[in-house]
Amino acid sequence: MSSSRMLKFWVLIACLIVEASAGNFYNDVETNFGNGRAKIDPRGQLLTLSLDNISGSGFQSKNEYMFGRFDMQLKLVPGNSAGTVTTFYLSSQGDRHDEIDFEFLGNASGQPYTIHTNVYAQGKGDREQQFHPWFDPTAAFHTYSIVWNPDRIIFLVDNSPIRVFNNNEGIGIPFPNKQPMRVYCSLWDADDWATEGGQIKTDWKLAPFFASYRNFNVDACVWTSSAGSSCASKSPDSINTQAWRTQGLDAKERNRMRWLQSKFMIYDYCKDFKRFPQAIPAECKRSRHL
Repeated sequence: MSSSRMLKFWVLIACLIVEASAGNFYNDVETNFGNGRAKIDPRGQLLTLSLDNISGSGFQSKNEYMFGRFDMQLKLVPGNSAGTVTTFYLSSQGDRHDEIDFEFLGNASGQPYTIHTNVYAQGKGDREQQFHPWFDPTAAFHTYSIVWNPDRIIFLVDNSPIRVFNNNEGIGIPFPNKQPMRVYCSLWDADDWATEGGQIKTDWKLAPFFASYRNFNVDACVWTSSAGSSCASKSPDSINTQAWRTQGLDAKERNRMRWLQSKFMIYDYCKDFKRFPQAIPAECKRSRHL
């Protein structure tokens, strides 16, 4: 067995397979900033973040994970949300951290939101792809999903894939597969860059701003550092499917993704020749192989 395959094998067994408790925020997350601006309803089914001119707010998962599928339903800040950023992402810690991002960049009234995606591996990002949503993300909840396995990362919106980032370590491209990550969500002010490159600022007369989260579901490995290479799993009748372990895209899903990208992608780092005048990143040349 090759060293890379051996790493995948031991990483997958050195964890606890679980499924989150049907989106109960009291069980699954803890607030990490905002001084009370993050609020959970009494049943634990809805979490609301708020942003004012003093602070934003956020929360993080209680567990760290090593591969899995992560689903969250969001309803974004309505109206003039310019300058605000609402997030749902995975991240490890440290200077050489890994990160898988959904960020939702606010808009001036009448303009579309921007769905901003990025992948960091060993501290290096700069792999942005951006989309306009094909629906109003403030009028109702929509589901945003991250599938992360040893072979690829898949970004999905309402179960439609919009992006795949493959493991190309074979050609020297770092891939996030060595560090456990938590789930993070936040609402914060980024009017220095979020809306039209920072040209449109946050209108604080409209504050506070609110974004809502519900149905946080995780089908993943929970990383337990104290367990070393041991593994405990749920009982055989577990509803956990673990389909994410080998999940890729079939022909229908590839066609759907290509159509969405052709209609709604507004930025692709793989096509930014001004940013990469010498040569586009090596993984871009292999992007057709999903």
